[in-house]
Amino acid sequence: MPATESRNQALLELRQKVVPHGVSQVHPVVADKALGGKIWDVDGREYLDWVGGIGVLNVGHNHPKVVRAVREQLERFCHTCFQVTAYEPYIRLAEKLCQSAPGDFEKKAFFVTTGAEATENAIKIARASTGRSAVIAFRHSFHGRTLMGMTLTGKAQPYRQNFGPFAPEVYHAPYPYEYRGISAEAALEGLQELFDTEVSPEQVAALIIEPQLGEGGFVPAPTEFLRSLRALTQKHGIVLIDDEIQTGIGRTGKFWAIEHAGIEPDLICFAKSIGGGLPIAGVLGRAEIMDAPLPGGLGGTFAGNPLACAAGLAVLEVFAEEGLLERGQRLGEILHEGFRKLQSRFPHIGDVRGLGPMAAIEIVQDPSTKEPDPVLTHRVFEAARERGLLLMKAGMYSSVIRCLVPLVVSEAEVHKGLEILEQSFEAALG
Repeated sequence: MPATESRNQALLELRQKVVPHGVSQVHPVVADKALGGKIWDVDGREYLDWVGGIGVLNVGHNHPKVVRAVREQLERFCHTCFQVTAYEPYIRLAEKLCQSAPGDFEKKAFFVTTGAEATENAIKIARASTGRSAVIAFRHSFHGRTLMGMTLTGKAQPYRQNFGPFAPEVYHAPYPYEYRGISAEAALEGLQELFDTEVSPEQVAALIIEPQLGEGGFVPAPTEFLRSLRALTQKHGIVLIDDEIQTGIGRTGKFWAIEHAGIEPDLICFAKSIGGGLPIAGVLGRAEIMDAPLPGGLGGTFAGNPLACAAGLAVLEVFAEEGLLERGQRLGEILHEGFRKLQSRFPHIGDVRGLGPMAAIEIVQDPSTKEPDPVLTHRVFEAARERGLLLMKAGMYSSVIRCLVPLVVSEAEVHKGLEILEQSFEAALG
């Protein structure tokens, strides 16, 4: 094996020895550097990145404005713990995110470090506000790997494994998945059956939903379904939690995906792309709900780290200065058009869906039966990497290829990725 090919493999072999098997890896690639929408491995090979750190890099790798903001903050200080001494980047970022959220009412926001912490804290806040304990989540959902996050998640493998027992008073309702035969009406009927048979709405503190499934297969919730949920939660005094950890910060062509439905959630969970690559997450929402926990009930040692807050402010500047929402909408048009062209050529693509640039294709054995085809999906996935395109799978059967391309890439790069995807289908189908 040539020396130029050995470093990546040597590091992966070392990884096998020192990192637990439970920490999975999507691609056998060891990154050396990254910029915009590209990654180079330690052997110098270049890849188009359609994963974006799993939806973390809407402004791309190492955006110069983000790098500069972090460097400037680092020269001042990198940590004090916000609960000990406050600092301006935290306060300014909270202010701007509150201004960005739908709803003409007073809002407050606070920060944690990970998306799982955000969902956990949203549940805490809802319980404190309502004095109730029950929570409703949805099948196919993903809300994190902590105890409450796993319990909320509507997918058994690999997330739940043998990690139980799980948190009590969490119930799962059907998520509307038209392609798999679950209409918005059927999902609402399933929710009502849950109220009738397992938990009354008067016991429910919160209902948490992704406006478009992430790990569950990039399935958007129909507008009428989300509006019905808003009416139902308002009727029964249930806190509606909008999990925007993957869908937020411009990923769907609007800053918050819930804006597509024109409704106002009580709480929004955010993470991933707000930090431009640095770890930051949080919850924002109605001030009276956010103020329910007593002092000391929220926070964390590294929650809202100054470097991450500085990065978050820079991310918001990039969106404003570079028109990333408009660019994202255009990229979404290109992706959907490209995926439909592929679908017309390859009938194994059973469905093309998603909101704006948060787009995906579902691969099936036969479009008439809609039987998932994880084997073909994996072949396409592998063939794409061999040709320099990094993809990621999703869905209950790992038969969905999702796109999380950074919004800063050129249209030419997206077209190149689509060409590689077409070549990958040709190779996978033999």
